[in-house]
Amino acid sequence: MSGKWLELLKEIAPQVTRAAVLRNATIAGGGQLGALQAVAPLLRVEMTPFNARDPAEIERAVTTFGREPNSGLIVTSGAAAATYRELIVMLAARQRLPAVYPGRLFASSGGLISYGPDSSNFLRDAASYVDRILRGEKPANLPVQTPTKYELVINLKTAKTLGLTVPPNLPRPPTR
Repeated sequence: MSGKWLELLKEIAPQVTRAAVLRNATIAGGGQLGALQAVAPLLRVEMTPFNARDPAEIERAVTTFGREPNSGLIVTSGAAAATYRELIVMLAARQRLPAVYPGRLFASSGGLISYGPDSSNFLRDAASYVDRILRGEKPANLPVQTPTKYELVINLKTAKTLGLTVPPNLPRPPTR
């Protein structure tokens, strides 16, 4: 899925040749960065990972990277990204960085694009698991669930602010 984040960034902002990847290097999740690094040469994008453990690191990384032309931002999933969501979205807007995020809340907060698992399915599945555990099933015996439904959210207002045109091959959200 994380390779798709870079593809989406290039589709909406084809001028991007450099992308900062905000991640928390202290947690497992190197697979996200690895997938991005595998796709980057195919899309002719130079990837630069940045640790995002606290607000100061995040601000330093986004501000520094945002000064360079043809830059974009990819935010990987994790607790730090969720905790500092508003700060990350604000900094990306201030630096005029086209950015792709791991979940709907980022786009709802003003982020450009989010692509990730549909969270409503997680809640439904979690409730089912809690019910099964309360009925006596051992958690170790329950199968590991992986997402089956993903959602793409494009913030058209942010795209317009950044001077970007949403390509016709990307699904457009309904207008109200």
